[in-house]
Amino acid sequence: MAVSVRMDPLLEKELELAAKRKGITKSQFIVEAVERALGRKDPAALYRQVMDEAAHHHVAEGVPDDALPGHKAALRTSLRAAHAGQQDDYAAYLAQRKRTSD
Repeated sequence: MAVSVRMDPLLEKELELAAKRKGITKSQFIVEAVERALGRKDPAALYRQVMDEAAHHHVAEGVPDDALPGHKAALRTSLRAAHAGQQDDYAAYLAQRKRTSD
């Protein structure tokens, strides 16, 4: 259903810019605003839902490599090696920076 709305030109320009920042049309922006005003889209409720779901997510900490399936152990080893390499590179960068500043 089409709805026509009259508004001040400055307000319309502000609407246009806000919609553009979000990457949506003016119509989509207005629909979202009306949904929020009517309580259909409640950002606080969505946040609570996401936080509740995240609270039930279990992260396995301290699991030894040999207790993991092969592909996960290999991935962990690869990530550790990459991390160690990055640490070494950063230490070399800091040492070089110190030498050039002295």
